[in-house]
Amino acid sequence: MTSTTPAGSDPAPRPKRRTFSPEYQLRIVTEYDTAPKNEKGTVLRRERLDHSHVKEWRAARDAEALEKLVDQRTSPARQKKPAAEAENEKLRRQVERPEKELARNKAALEVMGKASALLEMISEGAD
Repeated sequence: MTSTTPAGSDPAPRPKRRTFSPEYQLRIVTEYDTAPKNEKGTVLRRERLDHSHVKEWRAARDAEALEKLVDQRTSPARQKKPAAEAENEKLRRQVERPEKELARNKAALEVMGKASALLEMISEGAD
């Protein structure tokens, strides 16, 4: 049996992330809040939403920031760092780790040196 789709192609289209306008969010929060207790789940199922959506949108509405509510992970307004700046940060993090270990090791050697000197003084005093 032969397939009509070319080998290696995915037959299912890739799902897209849903976005919600501030007007839609406000309408859903209002509808959810005014729905009777046993009908709140119906609103969520109908709109294919989770309770966390309503909770987040309600908090934004209460903070009067619904217009500013965007997903920071996928927002097109999120500024990308220039490649050089991102590389500098990566290198800075790589350098910080050995520097911290070096400082810790120096402190440990200093303590061991003082302990050794103290033990020598004690052993000389016992003789």
